[in-house]
Amino acid sequence: MKAYVAVDVGASSGRLMLAKKVDGKLELKEVHRFKNGFKEINGHDYWQIDHIIDEIFTGLEKIKHMGISQVDLGIDTWAVDYVLVGNDGQKLHDPISYRDKRTEGAINALTSKLSKQYIYEKTGIQFQTFNTLYQLYTEDKDNLAKTDKILMIPDYIGYVLTGNAVTEETNASTTQMLNLRQGLFDKDLAKSVNVSQDQFPHLVDAGTVLGSVSHKWHVKYDIPETEVITVATHDTASAVVGTPGKGDNWAFLSSGTWSLLGAELNVPENGLDAFAENYTNEWGAYGTYRFLKNIMGLWILQCVRHELNDRYSFKELAAQATQVAPFQTFIDVNDTRFTNPKSMIQTIQNYARETNQFVPTTPGELTRVIYDNLSLYYANEIHKLSGILSKPIDTLNIVGGGSNVELMNQLTSTLAGVEVVAGPSEATAIGNIIVQMITSGEVDNVVAGRKLIENSFGLKHYQPEANKYVGVLDRYCDFLSSIHHESKEAV
Repeated sequence: MKAYVAVDVGASSGRLMLAKKVDGKLELKEVHRFKNGFKEINGHDYWQIDHIIDEIFTGLEKIKHMGISQVDLGIDTWAVDYVLVGNDGQKLHDPISYRDKRTEGAINALTSKLSKQYIYEKTGIQFQTFNTLYQLYTEDKDNLAKTDKILMIPDYIGYVLTGNAVTEETNASTTQMLNLRQGLFDKDLAKSVNVSQDQFPHLVDAGTVLGSVSHKWHVKYDIPETEVITVATHDTASAVVGTPGKGDNWAFLSSGTWSLLGAELNVPENGLDAFAENYTNEWGAYGTYRFLKNIMGLWILQCVRHELNDRYSFKELAAQATQVAPFQTFIDVNDTRFTNPKSMIQTIQNYARETNQFVPTTPGELTRVIYDNLSLYYANEIHKLSGILSKPIDTLNIVGGGSNVELMNQLTSTLAGVEVVAGPSEATAIGNIIVQMITSGEVDNVVAGRKLIENSFGLKHYQPEANKYVGVLDRYCDFLSSIHHESKEAV
């Protein structure tokens, strides 16, 4: 019986998940979890990449001690961040986090030379201040001159483990530097940020065999024989593979630190409507495209919980929120002020004061504001998505940690007027595993993989509640229009 390991690393934690197919069902077990985060050093926020790699080996040692001598392994992480590797094969420094403030103003600076429409027509990727394009634009030029390879985070981890360097497509597309038509890093965009196409290792599809973990690591650690599969290395791409969507009219919502809402397409959609709404065409596994909108997500609540000294669980906060009247305060969850403030609680409260609304103070009130506004934002984007694609959306599949939040799931279903199918919560790790299984031949294709997921994990269904919250979404949309209009006038 073959064993598979998903290395799934997010902004706040990482884990190794062990999977096997038993009696026609996928069994998944967490064998190791570790903390992750960035650390401020000399004014910049750096990921501790060596710590992540050490923890992966710790997890593999645990698996070996379970009596498992051979595994396949796939790595997925967040997107856009990268490691610069010098001619000696060593990193020049730890990778800087996408939440670092170095890219403030970079979009305006670069698009004063290359128009936004020009960039979008080339790449189909949404404009976010943290995209790799703008990180490289602000990168130290001396470091770029010393750089032999630019590796995305999961590709760098795979490189350290095996000695083999590739650029996996699903993560590479988030750089806003891949040309949709050519299927390569765009020469002009690379030149505009002082790098060359040659500094990126060759592109590979999800499901490519990267190689075995190098002998030197077996000398240092007591680990199984491990073959690394380059899966869909962007965690959202893995989450979409792990979403048990059916039919032609389903959308996905990968709900975690970030919320990624969209649809899986066979051809990109980079027309004027998509450009106007800042939708992105990230490359997916097996020739698909993740046509989606980036939404701030549960990061806002994670920060609030941390400021409350983590004395409440997320379940307890949700329970308190249900005791609070809904929709007392509207916020634009995608406002950049929520990206990485010193105090998320004060930022929410200041926003409410500035817009002459109810100011939340208790944990329940703060949580209610976050869940209300995420649900409103989701519902609004589902309607926009349906309009851009010119087809109805009748089902929203919510996966990731947010799929466990019953309050938010029901609100989203009612506000959007669609069925919500919640689960699995571990879609990212599961999608990682499914790609490995397809590569090994144990699963035929994504359709078969999604059927396996549906049969293996309990899914919860939510239907819209009739005659509830009538007019709230319209009021929210009017609110967003008004604050965006005021913002443009101020500029």
